[in-house]
Amino acid sequence: MLPQTSQTVVLMERRSSLSLVDLSLRVINVGGDPQALNQVMASAQRGEMPTYSERLGISKKEFLSYVVFQPTLAATNRTIRMSVSRDSHRVLFGDAPGMNGILKGVSIDLRTGEMRGPEGFSAKATSVAPSDAADRLLDVKSGFQWNIRGNNSATGNGVRGVLNLLQLSNGDIILSYSRNSMLHSITTKGELIVRYHR
Repeated sequence: MLPQTSQTVVLMERRSSLSLVDLSLRVINVGGDPQALNQVMASAQRGEMPTYSERLGISKKEFLSYVVFQPTLAATNRTIRMSVSRDSHRVLFGDAPGMNGILKGVSIDLRTGEMRGPEGFSAKATSVAPSDAADRLLDVKSGFQWNIRGNNSATGNGVRGVLNLLQLSNGDIILSYSRNSMLHSITTKGELIVRYHR
């Protein structure tokens, strides 16, 4: 599941979206006013929070349940080549344009599954359960997660991060790493999410 050397990947980003399709279907089913629905849609397309109207034919409470912002994971139009080196025992991430140094120095031992970061700390992999639940961002078939935590005041190094390697039901793989890192008392934070196919 891990990326190959110079694997081309698609950069992903977190976005928020309104569940407007569900709202439209509900308003149509109850015979609500199409003009009121069009006003809601126009507001949302302008990036404004839509306002409730009784003409929609549903309660304000129900309306608000549809217009809550839902987190989604969306592909950008950018691709990058991953900087990855591997031997028979481990995969080591480097840096490349678009990776922003987020994975630089992270390695995964292919025998033990242990992840090690440049800060000097390590974490064991845990399995990710399959899920296609509505509240999940992704339709996950299988995967692994590493929760890395550590702090050493003597060296000025520390890290708090989560690395995910997920296989989706459609065969795509999502690799994400979100971390707060401190190297020699210099703090950085960031997140990288990529999608690829093996």
